[in-house]
Amino acid sequence: MLRRHAVLPATAVLVAVLVGPSHAQASGTELLPDLRQAPVGCSGGSTDKVSACADWDVCPVADPAAPSGECVRAAPIGAVRLRFTTSAENVGDGPLLIHGRRDTTGQAEMTARQALQSAVDGSIPMSYDEAQHPVPATLYYEPAAAHQHWHLLGFEHFQLRTPSGAAVVSDRKNGFCLGDRYATNDRLPNRPIGQDDPQGRLAEVLRKNRCGHHAPESLSVVQGISVGSGDDYLYTVDFQWLDITRVPSGVYDVVNVVNGDRTLVEKSYANNASSMAISVRWPGGAVDPPATITQPPQVRVLRNCPGTESCANLRR
Repeated sequence: MLRRHAVLPATAVLVAVLVGPSHAQASGTELLPDLRQAPVGCSGGSTDKVSACADWDVCPVADPAAPSGECVRAAPIGAVRLRFTTSAENVGDGPLLIHGRRDTTGQAEMTARQALQSAVDGSIPMSYDEAQHPVPATLYYEPAAAHQHWHLLGFEHFQLRTPSGAAVVSDRKNGFCLGDRYATNDRLPNRPIGQDDPQGRLAEVLRKNRCGHHAPESLSVVQGISVGSGDDYLYTVDFQWLDITRVPSGVYDVVNVVNGDRTLVEKSYANNASSMAISVRWPGGAVDPPATITQPPQVRVLRNCPGTESCANLRR
């Protein structure tokens, strides 16, 4: 399976999470995407039955430095991870399309621009030069064996938070290769049909998109999500977890946010977050985790709350 995630130091991740929204603007003559964060723990995206979102687990690992690692069922336990699938979907009027480019192979990163589909003639800019909206995110090539392609930085983030909203643990995953990985169940008027229009031709590209796989010499790359498609990240993928090794017993929110800094132009930002309330209980009724862990904590899902960053305080 092609891995689509990369990792940067936690400090770099927090910068993107904590920066205030920039509210990117469009001219009003474009068909805009609308990024929806699907319920936490749901493979294949949004569902009417969030109680069925069971794609998560508690994974004790022997090596705390391992990006994924085999889950162990006996000591020694070096770290405990809460793993979960996350998905971002485009339910807007136009595609999400990102063009990356650099001038020479001597540049480590590509700059990025978002291309916006015209509401007048339906055309879609298919090059960096034609793309209308510069974005601060960059793309870089990850040479690790599980990746070996170009990643867009800062597209999506997740955290473990207290019910009051204080961050307890932040993700270490920071890079993404976006493409059409599955179809949503929404009835959307601009969903691509066939290849007789610009959206259909772009969708054909994005269905096969591997973000310059095995091409570190590339000077340009494209990635994105078509209308009516989603891009999911299975809980078994590298860094698709939060480290709960030193998290005390209690109730928390697992919060997942796409386009958190709002630098990508969207039709709406109201659905960019999803959260899942969980209960963490260490063995023996202990409040704090033991110095030497021989058993992982019990984690129980209390509720799943699409569309909001706060779930633990809700009563449903």
